Amino acid sequence: MNNLGLYLVSVLIWGSTWFVITFQLGRVPPEMSVAYRFALAGLMLLAWCVVRRQRLAYPWRDHAAMAGQGALLFGLNYVCVYRAEGLIASGLVAVTFSLIVFLNIFGARLFFGTALKPTTLAGAACGVAGVVLVFLPEIRHASTGSELGLGVGYAVVAVVSASLGNLLAARNHRRGLPVVQLNTFGMIYGSLFVAAFAAAGGRPFVFDGSVHYLLSLAYLALFGSVLAFGAYLTLIGRIGAERAGYTGAAIPIVALLMSTCFEGLHWHAATILGILLCLAGNFLVLRRAPGAKA
Repeated sequence: MNNLGLYLVSVLIWGSTWFVITFQLGRVPPEMSVAYRFALAGLMLLAWCVVRRQRLAYPWRDHAAMAGQGALLFGLNYVCVYRAEGLIASGLVAVTFSLIVFLNIFGARLFFGTALKPTTLAGAACGVAGVVLVFLPEIRHASTGSELGLGVGYAVVAVVSASLGNLLAARNHRRGLPVVQLNTFGMIYGSLFVAAFAAAGGRPFVFDGSVHYLLSLAYLALFGSVLAFGAYLTLIGRIGAERAGYTGAAIPIVALLMSTCFEGLHWHAATILGILLCLAGNFLVLRRAPGAKA
């Protein structure tokens, strides 16, 4: 799959997961839902590796790197996302998560010495401004209180954790670790990390056998975890974390469409202007420089 295909897979699937996650909230603590999700996804990938006879033996240093990626990208990140969505609207979480664009760009500069291109910065600025405009009506009607502040706090911790996980994934990819095995062990380690965290915090190990919980869990594990992360981490290896992270500005647009179809969200002038800005940002960030290789 080319870079555009990988980008679209990541954006379209993850854009839908903001809505699907709401079916996971309720009886099961967020930590356990995250642990179930990535344990299931990791076992799916492990079975794939066994059937395909892919390498599964790695030295402890590689496992330590994969465990770190799993704890950040599949553990702390998603625990905070689930908790944030339990307190504030998913649109507000999506807006906050668009900060990953800037965090990835400046993180790549800090850790890898990647140059800051003016078009990348301009595109990211357009994209984030567009996302804010898209969700501006929701922001205006958000209640001011402790739940809003706590929800935004969880969302900020989530985006910082996700960005650090992205940068570590880029480092692991540069070391030659294959994407499938990275995801396999990363998700398993991430689920174990979250389960241990839940046990230490006294969270009950309960499960919800309802149809909506099981279907949403299966969708989040297979599509939202296995397929989307496979596409996204491959994209990171090809174009770098700072450019791949721009999916964080485009994903809320899909979330907006999902809310329109299933939650009756109304469109406003700010919505249309925001989408146009996001499209302009996509063009600026993803277009290749003249003479660049695909």
